[in-house]
Amino acid sequence: MGIWAYMTSNNLVHIIDILIIWFLLYKVITFVEGTRALQIMFGVGAIVLVKVIAWSLGLVVLSWLMDQVITWAPIALVVIFQQEIRRGLESLGRRMTVRKRHLDNEQVRELIKALDMALQYMSKRRIGALITINGKDTLEEYIKTGIALDADITGQLLINIFIPNTPLHDGAVIINDDQIATAASYLPLSESTRIPKELGTRHRAAVGISEATDAVTVVVSEETGEISITQRGDLLRNMDQESYLNFFEKQWITPVSKQKKFAWLQFFWKGGKE
Repeated sequence: MGIWAYMTSNNLVHIIDILIIWFLLYKVITFVEGTRALQIMFGVGAIVLVKVIAWSLGLVVLSWLMDQVITWAPIALVVIFQQEIRRGLESLGRRMTVRKRHLDNEQVRELIKALDMALQYMSKRRIGALITINGKDTLEEYIKTGIALDADITGQLLINIFIPNTPLHDGAVIINDDQIATAASYLPLSESTRIPKELGTRHRAAVGISEATDAVTVVVSEETGEISITQRGDLLRNMDQESYLNFFEKQWITPVSKQKKFAWLQFFWKGGKE
């Protein structure tokens, strides 16, 4: 191998190494954005900067003090970030055990129809609601916290669940594939500082479950009747009927081209036998 080839291959490795580090750093910052963890990360960065400056200027005592802080910092960070670390590991674990949705387009349309009926009714009457619909990530951990229903999805049932002062109205309804799995389920509350202060526990729970899983969660505010949707940490507010119906269809309706592709793959997998 020539010198130029060696240097080129070596530089390529370094470039890949740097790109991976930057990507991981970007993902960490994205994950903690809007939380107290980001502020603490900036504080840690400031300590490291002070250490570098002290070492460069030969400030022995200050450099030694920063060394002690950096030495014990990992233990302190584990204690401070325990919730964020747990949430991150849970999220990673769920993505490594991916499951598939089993709803066809006809079932999805029935689901959207039931949601639309319930949302319109509850929004006009300012009935608070929190409905989580599973994606590819499992929701079993949160299903276990609620009261099992295992009922068919209908708009009437969703409305009745959230009628104020009834046994099941407090908490979240979890829809798992083609059934209402549970009512009165507990969802993790988000600590994001991006959530407007006027929003309450329902919205924080909706954002919290969207940070931990790929589920879609719909919130109806009992103060204003406003309909909001959360997914992957994003909060979409002031959704009118047309907006949320378009959102649902884009999320769950399988295009005809993909249906044909999946049908061909199944045919091929079965060896051409129907």
